[in-house]
Amino acid sequence: MTELHSAVVDSVGDLEAGASDAVVPWWSFTKTLIAVALLRLAERGAVALDDPLDGFPFTPRQLLQHRAGVGEYGGVAAYRDAVARGEAAWPPEELLARVPPDDLLFAPGQGWAYSNVGYLLLRQLLEARSGAALPQALRELVLSPLGLGRAKVAETVDDMNGCAFAGDHGYDPGWVYHGTVVGPVSEAALALHRIMTGNVLAPASRAAMLDRYAIGGPLPGRPWQTTGYGLGLMMGEGLCAGMAAAKPVAGHSAVGPGSVGAVCHTAELRRTAAVFSDDADEGPAEFCAVERLFLA
Repeated sequence: MTELHSAVVDSVGDLEAGASDAVVPWWSFTKTLIAVALLRLAERGAVALDDPLDGFPFTPRQLLQHRAGVGEYGGVAAYRDAVARGEAAWPPEELLARVPPDDLLFAPGQGWAYSNVGYLLLRQLLEARSGAALPQALRELVLSPLGLGRAKVAETVDDMNGCAFAGDHGYDPGWVYHGTVVGPVSEAALALHRIMTGNVLAPASRAAMLDRYAIGGPLPGRPWQTTGYGLGLMMGEGLCAGMAAAKPVAGHSAVGPGSVGAVCHTAELRRTAAVFSDDADEGPAEFCAVERLFLA
């Protein structure tokens, strides 16, 4: 039977009754937090989103939106085999040698391709410009300003062993090269809600984050009727059974060995839902999140 944990934040910013405090990996929802951290540094003049990254022809903004043309490591057989064997993660330098970030799939800005390698480059930029390793950088720039006390970047197998889903145990979080936060489901919902409705970002930065590049849709087996990507945000129109029409949704899904999740926000109702489960498919978690946003 699928194990599922969820939390909903209502229109005034309060957690609804029954919100789960189970600790889970946030997987790629961490991309949203990295985007917020870099936008905050950009507000301070420490990062120029539209200047080419040192030594490369693409910009941080293009990396944030998966429009840089950088490849992906998820399809590398040696990577999948090493993870399946429970091996320790390769050093980032070895990963970048296997998936060279200058071996582009398309000219920067001329296409779209999801890239965890691109977000590794963004992690390195964040660490260089903040002067801190990712755990401290996210704590100081994002997690603490959002009022989150338990969420943290996973650094060891023990961090993963503390998660609710047994399938996450024993996994080396170093395999998530941009980093993964682990924390309560309730804090994941609060994080996105406060990013979307609070003042951690200046209005212009939040507008930039929400500037969507349209990709397409619908996606079979998932609630997305249209798809797009902002800066660290999946964006589109979601639809589940019981809804008369698809509605705009922004957030990010989460997929990793042992668990999946979805953290979604509706600006129309000012509600946010986080749903995580030990399913292998993110579709059911996404459907559940959309349902809890619009059919509460």
